[in-house]
Amino acid sequence: MTAAPSATVAARAAVLRSRTLPFRVEDVVLDGPGTGEVLVRVAGTGLCHTDLLPRTDRLAIALPLIAGHEGAGTVLATGTGVTGVAAGDHVVMSFDSCGTCRACLAARPANCSTFFPRNLTGRRPDGTGTARDAGGGEVSAHWFGQSSFATHAVVPARALVPVSGELPLDLLGPLGCGFQTGAGAIVNSLAVRAGSSVVVAGTGAVGLAAVMAARAVGATVIVAVDVRPARRKLAEELGATHTLDGHADGLTEEILEITGGADHAVDTTGLPPVITALVRSLHSHGSCGLVGVQHGDLTVDPLLIAAGRTVKGIIEGDAVPRLFVPHLITLWQQGRFPFDRLVRRYPLDEIDRAERDVASGEVVKAVLIPS
Repeated sequence: MTAAPSATVAARAAVLRSRTLPFRVEDVVLDGPGTGEVLVRVAGTGLCHTDLLPRTDRLAIALPLIAGHEGAGTVLATGTGVTGVAAGDHVVMSFDSCGTCRACLAARPANCSTFFPRNLTGRRPDGTGTARDAGGGEVSAHWFGQSSFATHAVVPARALVPVSGELPLDLLGPLGCGFQTGAGAIVNSLAVRAGSSVVVAGTGAVGLAAVMAARAVGATVIVAVDVRPARRKLAEELGATHTLDGHADGLTEEILEITGGADHAVDTTGLPPVITALVRSLHSHGSCGLVGVQHGDLTVDPLLIAAGRTVKGIIEGDAVPRLFVPHLITLWQQGRFPFDRLVRRYPLDEIDRAERDVASGEVVKAVLIPS
């Protein structure tokens, strides 16, 4: 039986009011779910580097804002026109998409023609928000369709992935973005096959997910590149057959010595010199996937591309979340994708400590637990 939506919902949320000041956990009021939307009680939500984009002026995101886009929780109520989920269901929240444009119809929702307004403005596509603060001021609460740094979130039903009630719900949120992106880069975007060689630059949450996925699909040479010795060690434990110091000179030559020319590479650093080194280290028909936004202009020798190498951007691992998240959960249950090893839980009230720990590299994936 589907619960009727309430007009408003009282919640606690971590609100970003200044690009330079800490988050402030405060009381807010959410509008109830509208047409095609669902109210979710948040069990846990990952802290992703994308959630810190509002601290920059790169996207001119309006504040105040409730960020958070790696949530998981329990459906409390549904708006009109919702099918596929009902009150009581456990769900992972992923990104928003329209479902009707050419990309969505081609099973490429991360390339949705309205991806930016739906996910990176904090508002619905029509510009409306979903929350107000204690003084009645409007707070943007539609970040990636969810704004899950809160006890409750109003989410488009299309963005939800139903999961078994027997799973540790608070742990699953990062599967909807960071882990999905890294694993999807390997499985979907680059279509890595058994016996391939793969290079992964940057071993944060996305990079380590790529390492684990590369091992899961049977890649026989997996090279992890990072400047931090502890991360390189962790990458080895999770499946890397070789590790390299990203600060060392001759990165291309070292990769070529190990692989003879890599079949695939994934960059999560966004650093043009690293990307250039990766492309140069590919064999003549190799492919390099770029996750995230590059830090500056990228120049690649045209002869490398003319010879057959491919460089492509990757958003959300080119995944269809309702298909891919359950796949990752199955791999985890089989012990082949141990993403739980990357997680450290924090109370929502300690979001600023979690942010510091992630920024320093002490923690790979912080998961915030609303009280």
